[in-house]
Amino acid sequence: MRTQGAVITKAPGEYEVVDLELEDPRPDELQVQLVAAGLCHSDDHYATGDLHLGTYPTAGGHEGAGIVTKVGPNAKGIKEGDHVVFSFIPACGHCRWCTRGMQNLCDHGASIMAGPRWTDGSYRLHLPDGTNVGQVSGISTFVRHTTASLESAVKIDDDIPLDLACLTGCGVGTGWGSAVNSAEVRPGQTVVVMGIGGIGINAVQGARHAGASNIIAVDPVAFKREKAEQLGATRTCSSIDEAGELARQLTNGQGADAAIVTIGVLTGEAIAQAFATVRKAGITVVTAVGNHEAIGIPLPLNELTLYQKRLQGALYGGCGPNWDIKAQLQLYREGVLKLDELLTNRYKLEDITKGYDDLRDGKNIRGIIDYTL
Repeated sequence: MRTQGAVITKAPGEYEVVDLELEDPRPDELQVQLVAAGLCHSDDHYATGDLHLGTYPTAGGHEGAGIVTKVGPNAKGIKEGDHVVFSFIPACGHCRWCTRGMQNLCDHGASIMAGPRWTDGSYRLHLPDGTNVGQVSGISTFVRHTTASLESAVKIDDDIPLDLACLTGCGVGTGWGSAVNSAEVRPGQTVVVMGIGGIGINAVQGARHAGASNIIAVDPVAFKREKAEQLGATRTCSSIDEAGELARQLTNGQGADAAIVTIGVLTGEAIAQAFATVRKAGITVVTAVGNHEAIGIPLPLNELTLYQKRLQGALYGGCGPNWDIKAQLQLYREGVLKLDELLTNRYKLEDITKGYDDLRDGKNIRGIIDYTL
């Protein structure tokens, strides 16, 4: 079928909306009409070249939700008309990591930037002239209709608004889980969240849900600090140095129990700054991403050893999409997890460049492509 999507033809570059040809689903696949797609910073990293794609052109987008329009053989209970959220990391259910409850580390995740289907190297998207088009995470939610693996789709109840549900495919789980799972936040603790965008704001929510007494949100943008206060931050700071001093004041000089790094472009210096805010045996969680080739963190080595501090990476916040997406949506139903408050701007697909300009300018907590506009 003919559809439209936003593609990258080179990096550095910008997204261009083009006509595309979409193949029907094969066995273990489904086709979805997207309702909404989140404008996550990771897709901007693909455009800037910080993260390397294996295929050009590639259609972007890894956070989205929609309605199933076709299913291939072996649909595993999913049918036309079902509502689904896409997970940017597929979950095969059979590899070492999936069987140990670590779906976020599924072996198929190694191919999410390659472009073709991880099973056989084939493509589902093409330009009208037949040129193969890669799919980010095997899904490409910056496309009006997409064909994807069942491993990447989570069926949800029809009563959940899809424009909100789409956020659980990446941003919500990544931030929430960075606090609840990776930072192991406990009641009464003090937590620093460094960077309040689509990930950091949900780390704030996760820390609040886990019972932290002091949640210090750090961002140079006043609008983002205000939003953090609305969603659970007890204090806000414009710099990480200020946050570290505040954490020590609140803990009799000890420092934060955990610091979570969710800035837009990761650097080794930022990790070191967050590391300096935590107490002995504290945890520094690194969730942000930066240039794929960047190496080095200027840490005081003896402090790492003698203070028994932990440096912890976090992919999708340690969440498992098949369970956690549904659990997060149930928390939304119960009023515990805020989703409506995360949406700051809606854009037509044709306005995707404007959406990313607004992201870089600090105007969005989370913007979305709304396909109903």
